[in-house]
Amino acid sequence: MKKKKIIIIVGSTAVGKTSLSLSLAKAVNGEIISGDSMQIYRNLTIGTAKVSKEEQQEIPHYLIDEVDVETSYAVSDFQKRARFLIEEISARGKVPIIVGGTGLYIESLLYDVTFGGSGENDPAFREAQEAIAIEKGNHYLWEQLIKVDASAAENIHFNNRRRVIRALEVYHVTGQPFSSYQSERKEKELLYDAKIIGLTTDREELYQRINLRVDQMFEKGLIQEADWLYQRQLPDAQASRGIGYKELVPYFEKKATLQEAKEAIQQNSRRYAKRQLTWFKNRLENVVWFDLLASPEKEEHIKKEVKRFLRD
Repeated sequence: MKKKKIIIIVGSTAVGKTSLSLSLAKAVNGEIISGDSMQIYRNLTIGTAKVSKEEQQEIPHYLIDEVDVETSYAVSDFQKRARFLIEEISARGKVPIIVGGTGLYIESLLYDVTFGGSGENDPAFREAQEAIAIEKGNHYLWEQLIKVDASAAENIHFNNRRRVIRALEVYHVTGQPFSSYQSERKEKELLYDAKIIGLTTDREELYQRINLRVDQMFEKGLIQEADWLYQRQLPDAQASRGIGYKELVPYFEKKATLQEAKEAIQQNSRRYAKRQLTWFKNRLENVVWFDLLASPEKEEHIKKEVKRFLRD
């Protein structure tokens, strides 16, 4: 069966993915699916750098503002919804354009991926962790996972005890983080005919852009948005653990200054950008990389390449 053609734009935060996606969507009659794990939440707009309402009205966007902040949204939820949207958009003669910085989301879409983990089993270890969870609670166990595999913890709700224990077990037995096994491809073949565009730039340039973006978020009202989330008293919710929100908690609790909170957001954003780029370069195949910040004229080349890809 002929595979659906899709466009994917990946890259780290603040590298220009949104701008390119809007330009491409206009050029090829496209509709945009967000592949970002935080933009799915309603009312979290500034800290997640969502595309503006005006731009959303011009180009249809999906998987933005879909769930409440109390809700846990897993990779498997994205996988199911995004695949449905690709079918729907394609059936209307439009081009699905997936834009995102959440690597597991993109991989789960492209390949036949399960989220079970691998490695040897240790039933005695599992039983011991079950006992600890009963005695000290699920959240305590989840905090142990953060210490050894923060990436896995970000994608597992603390009340999903079985999953948390499985992640700890894999690390205990293999010495490798569960997140390195977490997205196991059953087949290496792509499920879609995908044109994957990667955006990157000089690291110092990117870090300056990230710092500036955080400054602009504060000017737009990030403190008020983060305070709204803080007042809802959801410290363990997935939404509350997002960069730009968790760093302001010490400020609200008078344990840090505003400047310290801002610097923490900038630092964590820079670290996240580095992890994103490493992930995409190590895990995704057939990505064509561009530096549009240094060479903006390359955008026209990308448009031509995408149009040629869609015609072939």
